[in-house]
Amino acid sequence: QVQLAESGGGSVQAGGSLRVSCAASGGTFSRYTISWFRQAPGKEREFVAGRKWDGSTYYDDSVKGRFTISKDNNKNTVYLQMNSLKPEDTAIYYCAAAGGIITSTVRDRSRYPNWGQGTQVTVSS
Repeated sequence: QVQLAESGGGSVQAGGSLRVSCAASGGTFSRYTISWFRQAPGKEREFVAGRKWDGSTYYDDSVKGRFTISKDNNKNTVYLQMNSLKPEDTAIYYCAAAGGIITSTVRDRSRYPNWGQGTQVTVSS
């Protein structure tokens, strides 16, 4: 089973950028689908971006064109580069990993058995 650890969150003003990282250990990293979810206070955890084991990437419409998910297999790390940040991007960001994900389930958080502890991202106006 893979273990995940996020880092790189912080505070930034609207329009700024942040990069969060998700370091994986204990599994065959290249075979997993790794996705980012976020949860704002009082809201459900929602899909942000995902990268399937085959290299295909997926984004929620709210972040498309602003966020980029990438993967470094040598470092067993997935990154989420966030540009043009908005106050509504404020949330705890979690990375999640799963094997056997198919395209239609990439956005379904119930399909991911492995989660990190989360990292806070705060965007001020």
